[in-house]
Parts: sequence; structure tokens; C-alpha cells
Amino acid sequence: MSILGLKDAEVAPLVRAIAGEELDTDGVHERFARAAWTGIVEPGDRVAGILIAAMGATKALDAIVSRASLDTLVAAIDGLATREDLEQAVERWLPRLQSRVALLALKQAARYGVRLLIPGDVAWPGGFDDLGPHAPVALWLRGRESTLETAATSIALVGARAATGYGEHVAMEASAGLVDRGYTIVSGAAYGIDGMAHRAALASSGQTIAVLAGGVDRFYPSGHEALLTRIVDAGAVVSELPCGAAPTKWRFLQRNRLIAAMSGATIVLEAGWRSGSLNTAGHAAALGRPLGAVPGPVTSAASAGCHRLIREFDAVCVTNADEMAELAPHSGDRERAGATADGSESRSQPPVTASEPSADSVRVSDAMSTRSARLVDDIAARSGLSIATVQSVLGAMQIDGAATERASGWVKVGIADRSAGGSK
Repeated sequence: MSILGLKDAEVAPLVRAIAGEELDTDGVHERFARAAWTGIVEPGDRVAGILIAAMGATKALDAIVSRASLDTLVAAIDGLATREDLEQAVERWLPRLQSRVALLALKQAARYGVRLLIPGDVAWPGGFDDLGPHAPVALWLRGRESTLETAATSIALVGARAATGYGEHVAMEASAGLVDRGYTIVSGAAYGIDGMAHRAALASSGQTIAVLAGGVDRFYPSGHEALLTRIVDAGAVVSELPCGAAPTKWRFLQRNRLIAAMSGATIVLEAGWRSGSLNTAGHAAALGRPLGAVPGPVTSAASAGCHRLIREFDAVCVTNADEMAELAPHSGDRERAGATADGSESRSQPPVTASEPSADSVRVSDAMSTRSARLVDDIAARSGLSIATVQSVLGAMQIDGAATERASGWVKVGIADRSAGGSK
């Protein structure tokens, strides 16, 4: 094999180490290709999902590396995406076709005892199938595969980072109560509600799964390193991004779809009006997963998001573990009314206001620095967007005063600098 300029002898030992099993040559190629794809595309890339499903991960990667004609790719996907979609996707992927990045991810994974899971593996969460082409290409796991296998009987507990004492108390009681009833707790390891949900599950000797927005070799937030280390020992820490990948705002938003998809139900315990937890709730609703929200004091801004879910998005009002468990009974016959077969983007959007920035602008902003100037091709590689798209977004950001161009590249302008009326 020679994909991305790497030979069998160089990658096979690393792939077999992170697979945790003996693999034949085809098996090595498949896992290496999927590992490489996780670093080439951004989470939830629909066109990548369609192409990989149509051609297989290995052939699809080889086609991109060898610069196969657009006609070849169009014929392979048989009308599941437009020619324009494919052309734009290839432009997004090309800046990231770097063998050293793929090799470093494999080495880091082997160093930290990380496993690479792919569709068809025993521990692969079945709920991911409902994401269609938006499903992860592969899953990097640090911890116990046996915990991930319990995802079929899991409930996601999410909420605000800036949680109140009331919210943390509810999270603790809910997590412990659900663990006692045999549920696995899924959350995002953030400060506030997420952290309390994980801690309570561990304290109750239960199973818990933390889904990260960056590589599993770099725990985030850093203040939860001790907590995540405990989860690795007793549960599972997973990500669809390769080792070394940094968490960004865009990746947090896409991470939330995995939390919703792998869980039998999603419960929002405490959330402000524009809390990121509403994004997870939106994915759960779009997938037809049961959605619950815990009410709080009507005078509390920290619970305004929960009240919004109950009032505007048909979330079930739940107040204790018994009521939460009713949303996802252990029978395994979960109701998924309204779930889409293809996980279409138009139906998977979370309940957000119209003032949200575009996805492309978020990704470009994440890829920029307020201190170091970066060239357009560097920003394209970091954001996973095409150079043309990056140039367009940078132009708009410059007009809005959010970015400025220097001789050495582009720099993001901080909010404080913009309010002062100038850019550096």
C-alpha cells in the first residue's frame, strides 16, 4: 500500500496496535484510510460520508490523492450529491492531504493506548446509523470498549457550563438515579452540568461516556484532566477527530450530534436562552430521539433555555430520574418517530436564533489568531474549507471589522479592538 506516500511496513504496526486485533492487509488499509479521513474532513461532512459509502474508505481516499477526475467521482456517488458539491468538497480536502499529519495521529494513538473503531465493530454505537452521511467516519476511543457497548441503554445529560447550585444538584441526583436504573450516562465533559453528570455516575459506580470535540490525547477542558482520566479508567472517552486535533467552536457544535445520536434520550438539565445545550437538543429532536428538559425557577435566566424547549420545541418536562427513564425504556424498542433516513442538514439544525453566524464564518474564525498572521492556505487547512471559500469569508470579515490583512497574512480582530474603532 502507498497512500499519502506511506508504505505498509510503516503504518501496518501502528494500525494493528490501535485496532486491538489481528488484521489482514485489507483490514489494515480500511482502518488506515478511515483514520486518515478523520483528519482530512471536518466532522459531519455529508459529501465525504456519501463518497465513502459509495466507494469504500480506501478507494475514496486513493481517488482523492490520485486526483481522480470529477466525472469519476460523480459516477461513483450516483446522484447522491451534485457535481458542484463534489467539486467544493475536493477543494476543502486537498489542503489537508498530508501524510505526516496522518502518521503523527497514529503514533499518538498508539502512545496513549487509543483504539480506532469503525462501523461494524461490536462497540460501534448503533445510533450513529441514524446520522446517515453525517455519521462519523471512525471513532477514536480511550478507555473501555465494554462501556461504549452500553450506548444502546444510555441517556445524555447536558446543560450549561455556568451552572447554578440548583442545576448541579439536579444533575447529581439525575445521574446517580439513572445509573442505579442501569443507564449509561453520556455527556460532553464540559464544566458545570456535564462534569457533575460524569462525576455522579462514577461515584455511583456506573458507566459514563465523555464525547470530546478534539483529540482524545489532549483533554479539554484542561481543568477536567483528572475527571477525564477517571473516565478513561472506568468508562470511555471518545472523539471522531484524530489525536492532536484541537477543539474549536464548530467542532463542539458537531460533537453534539454524536451525543444525541448515541443516546436513547437527551435531557437538558439547566440552560440559558442561548446555551450550547440547545444545539444538542436540536440534534436529538431532528433524529427523533426523546427530548426532556428540567424546569427551574421562572425568575432564573439559567433555566430560560429549558423553559424554551418545553414551550417551543415539545420537550417533555421531567423532574426526576424516574421520569427521565420513561423517555428511553430498557426494552430497546425506542420510538424514533420523525427520524430521517439520511440525516439531512436542513432537518438537523438546532433551535437557534436567526442571528447565528454562518458555519463557514465560525470555522474560519476558529482557524485564525488575534496575534499571529496566517496565510489563506494555512487558514483553509485549519478550517477544512476550500481556499476560495476562505477568501470569500475573509473579505466579509474584513468589511465587518472582524479581520484585517497584513503583509504576512490575516489576523482576527478581537471584540475589544473592534469596539475601540480600529484593528491592529
